[in-house]
Formats: sequence, C-alpha cells, structure tokens
Amino acid sequence: LLAPTEMSSPSLKTGAHVLIGVGALTMLMGFLGCLGAVNEIRCLLGLYFTCLIIILLAQVAAGLVIYFQKETLKEELSHIVKGLITNYDPLNEDERNLQDAWDYVQTQITCCGWTGAKDWEDNEILFNKSMTQYPCSCSNRSKDLEEGRGFCNLDDPVNGTATYHDWPVHEQGCMDGVEQWLKDNLGVILGVCTGVAVIELLGMILSISLCKNIHSEDYTKVPKS
Repeated sequence: LLAPTEMSSPSLKTGAHVLIGVGALTMLMGFLGCLGAVNEIRCLLGLYFTCLIIILLAQVAAGLVIYFQKETLKEELSHIVKGLITNYDPLNEDERNLQDAWDYVQTQITCCGWTGAKDWEDNEILFNKSMTQYPCSCSNRSKDLEEGRGFCNLDDPVNGTATYHDWPVHEQGCMDGVEQWLKDNLGVILGVCTGVAVIELLGMILSISLCKNIHSEDYTKVPKS
C-alpha cells in the first residue's frame, strides 16, 4: 500500500526519506558504538547513548503523531488512491510501476477500490467501455488473476452495458481490508515495536555502564625519562 501512496504524496515521500535517513544513522551509530566499546573510547560511547535516546524519542513521537492524525492520514490516502483509480490506464507505461503496485495490493488483500468496487466507475476507460470491463486484480476468479493487471472483459453484458454490481469482483474495499489486516496483525506489530524499543534500551544501558567503567589513564604514574 505504501508504494502507490508514497509515490503520489509529497508528505509521505518525505516521511519515507526520513525513515531511510534514520536507518542510515542507526547503522552508523551502531558502528561507532562498537568501535567505542572495543577501543574503550568514552566519547564514542556517550555519542552512541545520546543518539539512541534521540532515535527512541523520535519513534515514540512518530507513533503518537500517526495515532492522533490517523483520520487526516486516511483522508489523504483516500484522495491519492481514488485519483490513481480514476486515471488508471494499462497502456500508460509512465505509470506502470505505480499501477502494478496498486494491482498487487488489490490481489493480496482481496479487495477492490478504496471503499469498494464502485470507485472504479470513475475510471475514464471503463466508463467509455460502458462498464463491460473490470479490473483483473479485483476479480474473484482465478483465471483473471493470472493476468494480474489491466482490465478483463465481462462475459455476458446485458445490452452491451453493465454496472459494477455485474462484475465478478471482491466486494470489500481496500480501506477496510487494510484496517482488518492491521487488526489481525496488531499483536505482531506491537511485538516488533516493543522488541526494537527493548533492544534500544539495552543498548543505552550497556553503553552508559561501559562508559562509566572506563577509567581515564593516570599519567602521573608513567615513568619519567
């Protein structure tokens, strides 16, 4: 789901770049922390500890922002996805990756449209075809899923016209499908987040403990030549 939305939304694209930056910073700080521990360099251990605190606080802040801004985020996603559905064109190679990503979402979540198959009535190509075609990735028939993308022809349209009610597609919209997936996997998501937080806390505890146990050299005991 993030692939089509991230490519269409400047704010989500910025968020993705921030996450990449945080990941790179985490790897760098891990290297510096290891270097500081091996060589007993207190300043590197202190820097590692400080960065872990900043990253942990940033993760907590990001989680709170997502939780309290979830309705705004849902509205933005709805606008992006509906625009993608309206302009969906299998022959448009410039948008091929974006459209393939959305086809993958509909296939994997077994959903159709954002709120339902009715969203596809706004597609210009389907409208010009009198709704006698439907998205293959929405289909509940295995032979259509083999195609995986583009539009499939309706078998027996009445008088050469049809509505989305006549399509052999999934009734559930992808918004409900994503919400259901999050509910079903909430335990796993919380477990992963908790595990990451625990690892970061252990890293902070160990780094500050090691930093305190590293004693400065007493150069007064060095023999004078």
